[in-house]
Amino acid sequence: MSTIRKDIGSPDKYDLFIQRLDYFQSLVEEKKNLQAKISQIRTEFNEKIKPLEDELSTILRKLETNLSKLEGSAPEQSSTQKFGRGELGSSIKDLLRSNPEKNFKPRDIAGVLNTTGTAVSLWFNKYGLADSEIERIPTGKEGKRFVYRIK
Repeated sequence: MSTIRKDIGSPDKYDLFIQRLDYFQSLVEEKKNLQAKISQIRTEFNEKIKPLEDELSTILRKLETNLSKLEGSAPEQSSTQKFGRGELGSSIKDLLRSNPEKNFKPRDIAGVLNTTGTAVSLWFNKYGLADSEIERIPTGKEGKRFVYRIK
């Protein structure tokens, strides 16, 4: 009987486990409460700052238009070179011939020729495939990308 009284008075391993579990659950609840408070504060902050950001962007647009009027010119557009019919192909070939040891990506060629990478890629897909002077080398995953060089 003395062992039963002793066990009742002191916590056993199950009681200790439940105490730890209760403590862990209270920490999880506290974490959830803090996350909810942070989310609420962020939402309030975004609601307060959104009108100010919109107003600032409107003012910046007005400044840009007024500045261009004062300077007497239109806002600066991207200045890519437009090539006439056949000029892009000859320019690409000249570039490849001038660097025969180097492989070029369409984007690299576009940067050198000051045009768009799309225009260069379209030229290669339409005309460059049939050109016997240009070597097309597959790269990347599944060979869907290409680099080009002169043969």
